[in-house]
Amino acid sequence: MKNSRKIKGTAAERELLHKFWSVGWACLRAAGSGSMKYPCVDLLAGNKVRKLAIECKTSKALIKYMSKDDIYQLQKFSSLFGAEPWIAVKFDKKEWFFISIEDLRPSGNSFAIDIETVKSRGLLFEEVIKDEGY
Repeated sequence: MKNSRKIKGTAAERELLHKFWSVGWACLRAAGSGSMKYPCVDLLAGNKVRKLAIECKTSKALIKYMSKDDIYQLQKFSSLFGAEPWIAVKFDKKEWFFISIEDLRPSGNSFAIDIETVKSRGLLFEEVIKDEGY
């Protein structure tokens, strides 16, 4: 079960990586993110104007839970690297949405985001890559 989730997560990260390259942004995937002692993110994307540090999540359920450590690593890496921290969430058969850390809600030992909050507060891929205001 865990292996199939890992395969699905890797495929989702690669899908998003290709989306960035298709619009002229550079993007790289950090294989093994979350498995080393240093803060790391799933994707690092950027152009001449912006740098994005991205934690990618997928879910079949209507709520996605994320470990506090994943969010801490996103915050820490983004701060050190000077990148905008984003969480990219893709619920089954939906588009990618990008949410900020502030949109997460604490839920015990983790953070949660539900599909309705993502739809109302999240940004679509096309909205995130706009350079307006930067």
